Amino acid sequence: MKLCRFGAPGAEMPALVDRDGRLRDLSGVRPDIGPRELSPEGLAALAAIDPATLPLVEGEPRLGVPFAGMSKFICIGLNYSDHAAEAGMAVPSEPIIFLKAPSALSGPDDPIIQPPHSTRLDWEVELGVVIGTTARYVDEDDALAYVAGYCVVNDVSERAFQMQSSQWDKGKGCDTFGPVGPFLVTKDEVPDPQNLDMRLDVNGRRMQSGNTRTMIFGVREIVAYCSRYMTLLPGDIIATGTPPGVGMGMKPEPVWLRPGDVVELEIAGLGRQRQEITAHR
Repeated sequence: MKLCRFGAPGAEMPALVDRDGRLRDLSGVRPDIGPRELSPEGLAALAAIDPATLPLVEGEPRLGVPFAGMSKFICIGLNYSDHAAEAGMAVPSEPIIFLKAPSALSGPDDPIIQPPHSTRLDWEVELGVVIGTTARYVDEDDALAYVAGYCVVNDVSERAFQMQSSQWDKGKGCDTFGPVGPFLVTKDEVPDPQNLDMRLDVNGRRMQSGNTRTMIFGVREIVAYCSRYMTLLPGDIIATGTPPGVGMGMKPEPVWLRPGDVVELEIAGLGRQRQEITAHR
């Protein structure tokens, strides 16, 4: 099942995608896609709805973040060994956890706003893991039972801000630095989250190409690990790291995003994003 939300920012309505790839309006039967809907019981109730009974969504509406009610936007750093190498950093012995501000969330095709004084704006295609059941001190073998589904994340980064101290959050949490979507794809449609092709283009040029099988720490380990240090709540998202090909690692010199640039990214089966870089006003 593919779930999404459409409409103006702050006024999104819930929808699901039918077998023909068309959006069907869920607002007549559900007020939103939030933590309640992400639970196993909530997802089962949504799966029981016949999409043909729902109104079609006409046109090409703006898509928002495909679920509401997130309390934490958790990220895992340097989770691909070849990305750690291009960043000039050691391969971590344990997952590196940092947080994006919830206010960084934006729709999959919303503009990325370059903040004032930004000089090193960068991209990162990542697999997002969406929590559906409260998870606290969970075992790795059971970790996927707490997952509602998966989505595409662009972990937009301002490297000059990020590297000003040992704490990365400042360069990760600016407004629009967390595009998520277009869909929340439930885990029954993703039998192996460790075998998903990923790619990212800038202005039509392929920059990143990878597969989640090369993660250092897989989804099960990441969910279990994070649950040791913070309670994971329904609607929380974990961005699981990026493969090589970020702007910071380009040779012979880094490549940074500028206003007018277009970033397009995709993960197999989870959908595509497209963002244009705009200057802060």
